[in-house]
Amino acid sequence: MSPVVLPARIAFVGGFEPRRCGIATFTHNLCEAVASAAPGAECYTGAVNDRPEGYKYPSRVRFEMLEKDLDSYRRAADYLNFNNAEVLCVQHEFGIYGGPAGSHLLALLKEVRMPVVTTLHTVLQSPNPAQRKVMDELVQRSDRLVVMARKGAEILRETYGVPES
Repeated sequence: MSPVVLPARIAFVGGFEPRRCGIATFTHNLCEAVASAAPGAECYTGAVNDRPEGYKYPSRVRFEMLEKDLDSYRRAADYLNFNNAEVLCVQHEFGIYGGPAGSHLLALLKEVRMPVVTTLHTVLQSPNPAQRKVMDELVQRSDRLVVMARKGAEILRETYGVPES
């Protein structure tokens, strides 16, 4: 068995502490766990702000996106590409990204030039048209999808046509 080679630069996108939301806590804990498991890797985060003044973030947060500012998502993609992130781990929840059903995130995903692993914190069985459009494109632009429960995987297969893998 050959050894696992981890990426040298791993980027995360989502909320981040001290913002008070479950995704922020999850992103923070995931980033720290990956950094501990891969001590040679550079792990950093792009945080989504729900207020214009942002937050006093720790040094792991290297760039920020203002939830409702579409251009900030494009600038985030530029940052990720320029800094040669080898993989992007997206924490997805419809409510933390701006635009209809969180569609601003797609502007970032259209521009990044690295594999994308998206953790879906909510998988809707009966999405409205805007949510369906975002989810379909999110599925298309992600190299891997992660769900929290078998039911989420089942909904991905049955509602969105995502093959099990």
